[in-house]
Amino acid sequence: MNKRIIACAMTAISMLPAMAQKIETSGDVIDCGQVLFRSPVTAEFEITNKGSRPLVIKDVKTDCGCTIVEFPRNEIKRGTVATVKATFDAKQMGHFQKRIGIYSNDKDKSPVILTMKGVVVREVVDFSGEYPFTLGTLRTDKNDIEFDDVNKGERPQQEIHIMNPTEETVQPVVMHLPGYLTADVSPSKIAPKHSGVIKLTLNSAKLRDFGLTQTSTYLGAKPGEKIGEDKELSISAVLLPDFNKLTETQLLNAPKMKLSASNLELGSFNGKAKKKGVIEIINEGKSTLRIRSIQMFTRGLRISLSNTNIEPGKTAKLKVTAIAEELKTVRSQPRILMITNDPDQAKVIIRINAEK
Repeated sequence: MNKRIIACAMTAISMLPAMAQKIETSGDVIDCGQVLFRSPVTAEFEITNKGSRPLVIKDVKTDCGCTIVEFPRNEIKRGTVATVKATFDAKQMGHFQKRIGIYSNDKDKSPVILTMKGVVVREVVDFSGEYPFTLGTLRTDKNDIEFDDVNKGERPQQEIHIMNPTEETVQPVVMHLPGYLTADVSPSKIAPKHSGVIKLTLNSAKLRDFGLTQTSTYLGAKPGEKIGEDKELSISAVLLPDFNKLTETQLLNAPKMKLSASNLELGSFNGKAKKKGVIEIINEGKSTLRIRSIQMFTRGLRISLSNTNIEPGKTAKLKVTAIAEELKTVRSQPRILMITNDPDQAKVIIRINAEK
């Protein structure tokens, strides 16, 4: 037999033990949400043997005696799903985060670290507001999130309250998140007719440009659910330039923006396809006013600016055209965003009022 074939065969045989058993978890972290004081809470972790030979859990260790773990003592056959149950005795108020180490005969993944977390309270407090929006099968208190006036390096957070109106327990997941956003759902699973909270965190250090960044994410009722327009959650962030390091002299000689109007009233379309208006931008400062960025929060607008660098005492014209057909499907008020080098007006919002 060819020596090269023999060598390849021996290499393949040597790799077989690595594929013998392979542990995989459906989720490494379970958030239990609000837990009543002195009421034990249980988190159930699903583990699957993705290998070709039986998986054996040899030992389980916890980081404190307040957590008791139940796990399968028998072999877990190939492709079989098993459950590891961790029960936390909530005898102390406040936030908790408990780790469980799963030691198995999968040498590549031993231990697997699982985490259960939540907050112990004397009384469970539910969201008292309304859920006017439907995203897929879930109800929410909002369908768009705005991170306004963010400075580089900040990590602001926003919350979305969600409610499960169905007759089945759901496991909400925010899909298609960009790299600058993270989402935490509490609790991880929501029982029928119960509510939860999604906490969105923006990592502004990962935003590349000043001004407006927009994206669409999607709220699913379970992992792996297909995305769709009916599940869309709009998210926007406005990153501002930092003027904190300017000297007193620089501030005295800075540009100063003045607008002829911050709300552009276009009135009713009255059957017309378009409506037009103009806003004047005046520089009343002592140095060049620079329009670093000009963007629109919604579709349905067309804009043109006569000059992005406006000298002291000079004026530029911002021409705005509203498109009736496109504005019909816009959910929020049409607005224009400008980012400038005026330290007192780094962000300028111009609202466009047009009757559809």
